[in-house]
Amino acid sequence: MKPEISKIQGAAEAILFASGEPVSLERLAEVLELDKPTAEKILNHLTDRFNAENAGVQILRLEDGWQMCTRAEYAGQVRQALDMRRNMPLSQAALEVLAVVAYNQPVTKSFVEQVRGVDCSGVLGSLTSKGLVEERGRLDLPGRPLIYGTTPDFLRCLGISSLDDLPPVEHGEEEEEADEPQKQSWPAEDAG
Repeated sequence: MKPEISKIQGAAEAILFASGEPVSLERLAEVLELDKPTAEKILNHLTDRFNAENAGVQILRLEDGWQMCTRAEYAGQVRQALDMRRNMPLSQAALEVLAVVAYNQPVTKSFVEQVRGVDCSGVLGSLTSKGLVEERGRLDLPGRPLIYGTTPDFLRCLGISSLDDLPPVEHGEEEEEADEPQKQSWPAEDAG
């Protein structure tokens, strides 16, 4: 490997380590003074190297960003060393709401409640405070209801790069399309 490429990879690794949040390909290419295809090759090489070594950290591609994070199998030791309290696992209701949001986003609270048949205010609030769901704006309808979508933390927790990596929804043979709720596709405005 050429010394210059090695230095560029080292710089990319340092940026990902220091960031703590996903860094976009555009930003990395700009800072490293590279074109996007070259920056992506370097990030792919780093990702392959870290993930092949089975090291304590890994590099994940999260939608259009890259992030360095600890491996899930070391979470217990990391929490213990940092004296972090273990987050409570999500309830069945929270998992259901998260699935509805992930597969149908952007969605309103009333859409989630229509699908589940019960009030979801508390669960949506809990998922929002955990950083798994976020407000994405408001609909241009009477009452201007909030719309929700998943966050990069949701992708990171699942260890997937994008929503396209979610497993397909399996429908029972007895279900008919007319019985399924329709995905909302209203134009959203930024929350004010």
